[in-house]
Amino acid sequence: MTISIDTDFEAGAVEVLALEGAKARLALPADAPGPWRQWFYFRVRGAKGVPLELAFVNCAASAYPEGWPGYRACYSEDLRDWRRVDTTYADGVLTIRAIPAADEAFFAYFAPYPLARSHALLERTAAATGGTLLGLGRSVEGRPIEGIRLGSGPAPVWILGRQHCGETMASWWMEGALERLADPADAAAADILKRATLSVVPIVNVDGAARGYQRGNAAGIDLNRQWGGPDPVKAPEIAALLAAMDATGCAVILDIHGDESLPHVFIDGCDVDPEATPAQIAGVEAFRQALLAADDAFQTKVGYPVTYAGGEAPGMCTRAVPRRYGAVGVTLEMPFKDSLDRPDPVRGWSPAASMAMGRNTLVALQAVLARQ
Repeated sequence: MTISIDTDFEAGAVEVLALEGAKARLALPADAPGPWRQWFYFRVRGAKGVPLELAFVNCAASAYPEGWPGYRACYSEDLRDWRRVDTTYADGVLTIRAIPAADEAFFAYFAPYPLARSHALLERTAAATGGTLLGLGRSVEGRPIEGIRLGSGPAPVWILGRQHCGETMASWWMEGALERLADPADAAAADILKRATLSVVPIVNVDGAARGYQRGNAAGIDLNRQWGGPDPVKAPEIAALLAAMDATGCAVILDIHGDESLPHVFIDGCDVDPEATPAQIAGVEAFRQALLAADDAFQTKVGYPVTYAGGEAPGMCTRAVPRRYGAVGVTLEMPFKDSLDRPDPVRGWSPAASMAMGRNTLVALQAVLARQ
């Protein structure tokens, strides 16, 4: 059987430059019309039992070339179990080697998370909790921005995921968090739902998620730099979310991300903003200490510098939203690589690890709400 490579599915992304037998020269495609390139997701057919050598030749020109050393690609034969495979990086070339055990094999930058699965998660959570499904607006290309509102408490809390669409660990985090919130026997979940009304938006950048982009939306915009004043044409996703927040207010904002370079789980909080209040600083510290106790993959020694994002920082979600509403703001970052703090030699940082982090992060949210 002839070996072939294709991306005929949601979020598929790769450029095939040459395919000779079991060796392929590949390129990372750009987030057209944006400048970023990092995400890949493709299928190989007809290579059962064949040693594959798949070389991405333009990784030096990727958005985060410093993220490739130590990275291992994700591999699956059934789109359910994702493992890491032999991956090396040298002289700007990322080479993946694998011997598929099935006629179809999938390779991805991180385990994908389909839009349909996110929609089903929201419906399942609404049915279990009595929550309300939200239609918060539409993307550049007209896709619905979906969310859920649950809980009855006085503190308005917003939880967002995948402003950067290729950071699919954020969707797996959402699955873990929402499943815990839907558990009627979970005391922490019940306490949160009593103290707060949560508005959860699992996938903000729905166009990029569908198209297989890493960072930008369909207009080529980094949505997490638009919160200071979004263009409703180029960034309607953020304009819609801000309008909804204006209606509810915001006491706590959690923004869930993945980091391409650092092999750690860490946070970036509004406490480093020069305009942060003592209450906001104390809220971030309460979150930090509670998550340290709840999940041993979380750490505080490695993270972003105080100067992260430079002049763009005021447009970031967990800077702009705390300034606008007086909220406690936290960005949670998970790795594309393995976590050096709790390594998994088979799966690296994984969907299961992300889901566990989602469940455990609720304890940190509970600690912040206890201070409200």
